[in-house]
Amino acid sequence: MSKQSRAATSAQRLSIVEDMTIYHAADQKQILVEALAGCEELELDLSAVSEIDTAGFQLLVLIKREAARLGKRAGIVAHSPAVSEVVDFFNMAAHFGDPMLVPAQEAR
Repeated sequence: MSKQSRAATSAQRLSIVEDMTIYHAADQKQILVEALAGCEELELDLSAVSEIDTAGFQLLVLIKREAARLGKRAGIVAHSPAVSEVVDFFNMAAHFGDPMLVPAQEAR
């Protein structure tokens, strides 16, 4: 995972470069929660994720719910075909701000 921040705004972009599977879920959960704690808006770049399972999808739901609870924003700003397939399967593109279907600004 790699982080990229924008100092001019309260947004932080987090790029996930490994698979979002059960094998990485615990580590990724900690990283996602810490990233959200340090900003007002978390932008997830998932364009390098080659595999995502239900554990990875649950992490996305968790971070979105946690952002709402804290009065913050979180959304997907870039995704891989694997992520797109899972998000579409669960019919959650608008919920996550899928850039192919709904601009992230409108989905929040």
